[in-house]
Amino acid sequence: MSKNIKNYDVIIVGAGSVGLTMAAVLAKFGSEMKIAILDRKAFEVPLDSRSSALAAGVTQIFEALGIWQDMLETSCPIETMKITDSGKNDISRPVFLSIEGDVAPNRPYAHMVPNITTIKYLLNAVKDKVDLIAPVEIKSLQSGTEYSKLVLADGVILQAPLVIGADGARSNMRDMAKISVMGHDYGQSGVVTTISHEKPHENTAYEHFRPNGPFASLPLPNNRSSLVWSEKTKQAEIYRDMAHEQLEREIEKVMGHCLGKVKIEDKVQAFPLKLQVAKKFIAPRFALIGDAAHFMHPITGQGMNLGLKDVAILAEVIIGAMRLGQDFGASDVLEKYQKLRKADVALMAVATEGLNRLFSNDIAPLRAFRDIGLGIVDRLPIVKKPLIRHAAAVGDVPRLMKGLPI
Repeated sequence: MSKNIKNYDVIIVGAGSVGLTMAAVLAKFGSEMKIAILDRKAFEVPLDSRSSALAAGVTQIFEALGIWQDMLETSCPIETMKITDSGKNDISRPVFLSIEGDVAPNRPYAHMVPNITTIKYLLNAVKDKVDLIAPVEIKSLQSGTEYSKLVLADGVILQAPLVIGADGARSNMRDMAKISVMGHDYGQSGVVTTISHEKPHENTAYEHFRPNGPFASLPLPNNRSSLVWSEKTKQAEIYRDMAHEQLEREIEKVMGHCLGKVKIEDKVQAFPLKLQVAKKFIAPRFALIGDAAHFMHPITGQGMNLGLKDVAILAEVIIGAMRLGQDFGASDVLEKYQKLRKADVALMAVATEGLNRLFSNDIAPLRAFRDIGLGIVDRLPIVKKPLIRHAAAVGDVPRLMKGLPI
């Protein structure tokens, strides 16, 4: 065999939170599978000030990996969520729906976890167990009957029965696998930063629905909150470039001063928002996970959770097939993963699209309709509790999302 060819059981492309979780899960439960994970950037904890809301079921994956207790040290539970609806110039922010209480004893329905925390402990989890190959440029993906091959810019060829694309919304691997996407641009951007504030958040997340898009403040440790502010793209760029003192006053106004005076603690960034779902999640000896498979509006806060659900299901399918002596990269095995994920992703895409259209406007009759609807849900536990459990990703979920080994 040529020295330029290296063999693996699974190759993962993309070393973000989703790709690293996939590698960590396969390394821990995959009976000494030989795994490689590739990225175009060096493997290091990124200078990323953003945080993610991880649902209760998703945090169980990290519990199964044995790293959740360490991650908790810099995380913050979301014990209550308050949802408001207001017009552009409204002074008050009346609460129409509140969500509170644990989904299980001492387990709130979500935690805010800094992205740097997630990456740090996942890198520790895969250290010395997975081949980390970076920085690297992939020139092509070649799918055969027994292996998929990645041809690297330096001439080295990596091959495995299965390649997994976890390289984000602008996935080169998806393009190489000739998988197209469907969706559209929202004409909105998400303004993201971290603030400290005068009043304690008391582990409460706020989502203020406004005509140009939702504004969410999500609790972090030390009386800080993560902001995700959806706005028309041009206005978002104005906010991104605005002097911090001026932007702080705008934030206070948008929040209805519910947290008092605020101070911006990190760089203000703006990211374009769109709906993008791959038409297929699999190709011959290839599978997509995370943002490479689906990218949605942050209105429901489910982006990272959807990607980690992909990990839980694909890992269970792969390891289950391997233990039965089956070819875990074969089309019939991968089709099980696609079938299990397609319906959930489609449902979330429809929900996200509908909520954004319903709430991102200032049409008076529609506002009255949605506010009545929120109020009804708030007063009906028979409706409210199942919604909370679904958002928390608990119930009929894969073993990893119950904190159990595969």
